[in-house]
Amino acid sequence: MTRTIVASATREIVIGFDQPFCVIGERINPTGRKKLAAEMIEGNFDTVRKDALEQVAAGATMLDINAGVTSVNPNETEPGLLVQTLEIVQGLVDIPLAIDSSVTAAIEAGLKVAKGRPLVNSVTGEEEKLEAILPLIKKYNVPVVAISNDESGISMDPDVRFAVAKKIVERAMDHGIKPEDVVVDPLVMPIGALGDAGRQVFALLRRLREELKVNTTCGLSNISFGLPHRHGINAGFIPMVIGAGMTSAIMNPCRPQEMEAVRAANVLSGTDANCTNWIMTYRDHKPAEAGGAATAAAPAAGRRGGRAARTGAGARGE
Repeated sequence: MTRTIVASATREIVIGFDQPFCVIGERINPTGRKKLAAEMIEGNFDTVRKDALEQVAAGATMLDINAGVTSVNPNETEPGLLVQTLEIVQGLVDIPLAIDSSVTAAIEAGLKVAKGRPLVNSVTGEEEKLEAILPLIKKYNVPVVAISNDESGISMDPDVRFAVAKKIVERAMDHGIKPEDVVVDPLVMPIGALGDAGRQVFALLRRLREELKVNTTCGLSNISFGLPHRHGINAGFIPMVIGAGMTSAIMNPCRPQEMEAVRAANVLSGTDANCTNWIMTYRDHKPAEAGGAATAAAPAAGRRGGRAARTGAGARGE
């Protein structure tokens, strides 16, 4: 059974088909959040701290950390800002982190200060990215998100996206990286623009699980981009992708409707043994409170013992 291990300083999480769904909190990302970007540039991390604590309280298993505040000289500004953000978050919460950047220097800077075993987000099938990122993954012995696009862009053909994923897994193996340390993002398309986007990703997930035997993730809210009442679509999508084999997603854990869908899917798939997490979370739940503030969750799903303009892992769903 494929088991991807991520860890903080003291806590280890397993991502796998036999594990509770891994919720990777997306909020610490200035993409599309002008106020947060301005604050981070000014050295104000109040919102970062708030988002970190709220996401953990809402039930996030991991937190995605992105510091891409500007497209101007990102190689100069992003590494230092990412390091600062990582250190602040690590000082507040003790769950594994995902280092999210398209800048190779920022990823390496983050890996030098990250505690435990973070997830790197991400590498694509582009030759330049493969040659830059995979040696870092091997050097620091960490898992990586593999996004299924290459020099030709994002294909609308799911067979092509599968082929790109397979290429990345094989190239990773050439570098001595095990397939269980490659978490594939098959790229979820907006259902409002592509009517068979749901069927595409369900089929892709089954192939990735059965043929490549890899764990998977996505930017969950991509599916609902452009539609009204997006959270209803997202909540319906969650148990369907879990049933098809998806094992994690970058999403907003502070949306009660979506987290309820995650927890219910864990119960129904048998990864919430004896319904323990469900009972601990909802035993005092009152229907009148539904849709209000996120309820402080029981121990985050997946713990042992107990990008919407940007497509791909980590796309935002405001």
